[in-house]
Amino acid sequence: MTKAIRRPTLSEALIPIIFLLTLLSFNVYVFGSDSLEGSNQMVLLISAAVAALVSARLNIPWSKLEEGIVSSISSAMSSMLILLLIGALAGTWLISGIVPAMIYYGLLLLNPTILLFAACLICALVSVATGSSWTTIATVGLALIGIGTALGIPEGVVAGAIISGAYFGDKMSPLSDTTNLAPAMAGTDLFTHIRYMALTTVPSITISLLIFLIMGFYFNSNGQVNDIQPILNALQSEFNINYWLFLVPVAVLVMILKKVPALPALFAGAILGAVFALIFQPHVVQFVADGEENPWIAGFKGIMKALYTTVDVESENVIVDELLKTRGMAGMLNTIWLIICAMIYGGIMDASGMLKRITESIISVVNSTGSLVASTASTCIFFNITASDQYLSIVVPGKMFAKTYEERNLQPQNLSRTLEDSGTVTSVLVPWNTCGATQSSILGVATMAYLPFAFFCLISPFMTVFFAYAGIKIARIQNSDSND
Repeated sequence: MTKAIRRPTLSEALIPIIFLLTLLSFNVYVFGSDSLEGSNQMVLLISAAVAALVSARLNIPWSKLEEGIVSSISSAMSSMLILLLIGALAGTWLISGIVPAMIYYGLLLLNPTILLFAACLICALVSVATGSSWTTIATVGLALIGIGTALGIPEGVVAGAIISGAYFGDKMSPLSDTTNLAPAMAGTDLFTHIRYMALTTVPSITISLLIFLIMGFYFNSNGQVNDIQPILNALQSEFNINYWLFLVPVAVLVMILKKVPALPALFAGAILGAVFALIFQPHVVQFVADGEENPWIAGFKGIMKALYTTVDVESENVIVDELLKTRGMAGMLNTIWLIICAMIYGGIMDASGMLKRITESIISVVNSTGSLVASTASTCIFFNITASDQYLSIVVPGKMFAKTYEERNLQPQNLSRTLEDSGTVTSVLVPWNTCGATQSSILGVATMAYLPFAFFCLISPFMTVFFAYAGIKIARIQNSDSND
């Protein structure tokens, strides 16, 4: 006779969470920056096994847990495919001279004083226009990281500015999936959500831009700025630098603005990069092909290697050598491995009802609008850490808190704003979250290195909680016109 499935107690639901956080902390202490090379993945799998053991005590059949795992991995499949294509795109954009050209002209236009401010602002504009933080970081962000390195600014600081700008657009653009997902979960419409979210988001990005502008004066006066002329000379000597190369990124941006899905748009960008490499940089393609003399074989071999494996273009400048590296699709496999392991853990926690049990316990202690918003924000961050997925941090809290907001006579845009202010932007700050793992892999900067400087992502949750406790622009059902 099959035993009835039992609802987990709070202490049972917390066991896999406590185990995960404890083992992850010890793992990072032991392995340091190498923890993402495989040990974090194993920690997630071991923690998933612990969650499965707790589920067995609840009489939950393995088939149900397996369904949860498959559903969880399926939800991240699009992200993993995009990650592979970003690796391919980065490879062809390097050997075609597109990224070197972006770095070259960027060095001519930017200086250390305004770079951080400009990087944040540029990424904000591009991500609003495209609706994609991932595409922004994988294209404009890659070039800005190179420019920052050439100007002598630490990679973590530049990455923080890039991510701050990119996730501003991820929140505010009507083309963004999370910007559409949050109001759908809360029960409001898209443009009401965006207008209401602007109340907290504009102050957050303004503060971030001011911080980056002030930091720029420090980097302009610390005496460590690199002489850019040797870098410019090295780039010119290795690549045919010209304005025609910008046709490819412009084409990708146009496709995204025309609402071409991300996968075909990125694939087209990678192929266009390959074509431009053959046209403008045949000598680089031949070098990547290990000096193959037959032009047809060299072209095929060089392009294929740029798409799927590590490529290093050598120059006479050490800094330029660091800039001219890409890992292709193969370089993204470790991140995909991490995402799969995270989804296995999140799938079991969700299917077993343990995540739901923890969230319900949080709701039970809410006694004011401020504490409700603070609890919602904390839950979103909690899901980003434990479920390792940005979408789950919006979907599950959105479903869990929607009725509570209604019962407290709060308009649904209060919930949708909190979901984005806390769920969307903090996902990139968690090393094992799909967003954190992906952006770290794309930029080549450890999550913990850029986390202290991703000011917009750090400020946003506090801003939405501050508005709630201060009673600023809280839209209420019985008096929405005067408060909205």
